Amino acid sequence: MHEMALCEGIVGIVEEEARKRAFTKVNVVCLEIGALSHVVPEALKFCFEAVAARTIAQGARLEIVETPGTAWCMACSKTVEIGQCYELCPSCGGYQLQVTGGEELRVRELEVD
Repeated sequence: MHEMALCEGIVGIVEEEARKRAFTKVNVVCLEIGALSHVVPEALKFCFEAVAARTIAQGARLEIVETPGTAWCMACSKTVEIGQCYELCPSCGGYQLQVTGGEELRVRELEVD
């Protein structure tokens, strides 16, 4: 389960921001997770609680904003929504898609004291 390692990285980012900005408590961690990121949001939520224990993020609520996968179709020149890589274009059935979004996993915002 790579979500545990991802949570360790997220908590590391939160701790680094705490050092830079001198806050002492994190109430909410808001993440943006793309549909093509290969991250299971429910697994991430489960792991976050365990990883955040005894850190500045202990007890913080994890909010997840899921973003769709998008791609540019070279055949029909449209931006289309996709659920996974290597899908056919839902508009024209072409297979020349270039992924343009949905691979991200980022800390979007923190609510702190």
